[in-house]
Amino acid sequence: MSGQDGKADQHGQDGPAPEESRGGATRRTLLIGAVATSAVVSIRPALAQTAGSVLNCQIPVPERGKGMFIDPAGKLVSPDTPGAFPPSPRDFTGEEVRQALQGRNLPGTTREQSQAYLNYIRKLQNGQSGFTCYASLQMPRR
Repeated sequence: MSGQDGKADQHGQDGPAPEESRGGATRRTLLIGAVATSAVVSIRPALAQTAGSVLNCQIPVPERGKGMFIDPAGKLVSPDTPGAFPPSPRDFTGEEVRQALQGRNLPGTTREQSQAYLNYIRKLQNGQSGFTCYASLQMPRR
């Protein structure tokens, strides 16, 4: 023992750690940095793709095959209900719904019909067609 600190290092030698030990720590640090960088590089395009897909996703109003109309409150009702609107002939995109939530009408609808459809969309629940698309519109973007 050389008496520097009175303890032997992991290699059975006294004194400071050998160069290879310090180099190993540096290599680990560089490796962690490389992994973090590759994660950032791969996540950013995924987020950009997600943002684009949110605007292009589809929301059927109402779900296909229900045979129901939509009342002004957004509830599904039978076709003979007074004041109810027929189902939309086409799905709405996430972008169209986002714009309608900001005050525009959904394409091809009257003001009242657009509001009824938006009320229906706001009531979508997990498992219903269009729910994931609508929920994605509610997520804050950075």
